[in-house]
Amino acid sequence: MTATAQVEDVAAELRELAETAGAWPFEEARKIVERLKRKPKAEVLFETGYGPSGLPHIGTFGEVARTTMVRHAFHVLTEGKIPTRLLCFSDDMDGMRKIPENVPDPVALKPYLQMPLTKVPNPFGGGYESFGHHNNAMLRRFLDTFGFDYEFASATDYYFSGKLDPILLKAAAHYEAIMEVMLPTLGEERQATYSPFLPISPTSGRVLYVPLKAVDATAGTITFTDEDGVDKTVPVTGGNVKLQWKPDFGARWAALDVDFEMFGKDHQTNAPIYDAICNILGGVAPEHFVYELFLDENGQKISKSKGNGLTIDEWLTYASPESLALYMFQSPRSAKKLHFDVIPKAVDEYFNFLARYPQQDWKTRLGNPVWHIHSGNPPVEELPLTFGLMLKLASAANAEDKAVLWRFIERYAPGTSPETHPTLDQLAGYAVRYFIDRVKPRRAYRLPDEVEASALAALDAALAQVDGEDRDAIQNAVLDVGRAEPRYQDHKRKSPTGGPGVTFAWFSALYELLLGEKEGPRFGSFVAAYGIPETRALIARALAGELAKGAA
Repeated sequence: MTATAQVEDVAAELRELAETAGAWPFEEARKIVERLKRKPKAEVLFETGYGPSGLPHIGTFGEVARTTMVRHAFHVLTEGKIPTRLLCFSDDMDGMRKIPENVPDPVALKPYLQMPLTKVPNPFGGGYESFGHHNNAMLRRFLDTFGFDYEFASATDYYFSGKLDPILLKAAAHYEAIMEVMLPTLGEERQATYSPFLPISPTSGRVLYVPLKAVDATAGTITFTDEDGVDKTVPVTGGNVKLQWKPDFGARWAALDVDFEMFGKDHQTNAPIYDAICNILGGVAPEHFVYELFLDENGQKISKSKGNGLTIDEWLTYASPESLALYMFQSPRSAKKLHFDVIPKAVDEYFNFLARYPQQDWKTRLGNPVWHIHSGNPPVEELPLTFGLMLKLASAANAEDKAVLWRFIERYAPGTSPETHPTLDQLAGYAVRYFIDRVKPRRAYRLPDEVEASALAALDAALAQVDGEDRDAIQNAVLDVGRAEPRYQDHKRKSPTGGPGVTFAWFSALYELLLGEKEGPRFGSFVAAYGIPETRALIARALAGELAKGAA
């Protein structure tokens, strides 16, 4: 069999499995396959939208990552025979309705309220032409770093270049039909002033929310009262107007012939409006995917203007893009809190999925997140210890340089080095940075009470008798001490000798007393990596009150 034939056989096998695969990207991709049966076309267009009113946040990245996963699933379902494109569209001609809270010198932006974002001066410096250009660049920088295959589109460019002129003329011709869709969704006061067209003031350059005095579909013009009190008539083409955001959604779908777009739950009630306007303007509404919103650690919706939640750069300070992609893949229809504390778990889960992948059959692989994250070609990585364990080692050693951390890594996994395990070295760097910025300032040691002091002393004595190379013996010693103390006995479980098991409270106490943290990885693994002498010294400091005193 030729190499080409083998590739074709694999593609056919994957397509057959993909037709029943349960992973959500395949569910969405199958909808697009069915769409093509109703509306055949030579190329499929995926789109994501971006509102550059503030710095890009992780939710924005999530749309691109998730859409890319659906796009790849579609390629598998069609065996790569139908070309696709991914267009990232920035609504940078939108007026700046309020000043973001997380920009330098917000007072300086006040004169530019309601100006198109690409006409607002950039408060961040760096030589960018405008605030909108800066925020667009911040988005593209990360998308390029991650390696997404996409095209970037600017609303300003599309409006001023004439790319949207045909659809704008259609909107003028179907003005009454669009108003019939929009007016029932508005309150009585808003109905009196609403227009789907927002003129750009010839006087001030601002985006105006004003009623129209006339719409001339034949001439392709609108008439309105400008800020100087004078009635003006301008073409709807050439960047003289922009569409309100709801009509703009549907008009863009129609203009570009979009086949798939996902958006957050906050858009869900508006989806029928977008669809209706798209249909009025001669388009066929794309397939939708509605995802749940991200919340900050207090359960509040993440907002670009408020700057709550994580930024893209903040996540990448402490972990790889792949860990972020995993977080995006998992349960997109469930609301999830997005804050610093989710990062370590995401890192370890990513490598757990990666480790399982080589042993899985193809059916299982198609449900493994790493297959979707890496477009069907995950790397081969074997890590001898977890990111969570590295964080605890960094904390115990007060490591501010990854070279310190490597001394423990090499003890735990002999033969490893930064040169032989570059991914592990990268994780060590992330762990040190996370410890310095996120763990160290929040550590809260406490003094042991009488029971805890007795248990720590018993643990110290037990560790003195254990071979430091025997990880199971270390873990068993830790468990045996917990089982002997009534406070930590779990009478619903049995130990290997038939006695009571041990509750998690024992391990929680160890981490609080020795590391100033609430939880951690398997404690025996920590001791094996940190070292028995070092752990016993840590116990001695805890018993002497030095750790709690130092924290105070």
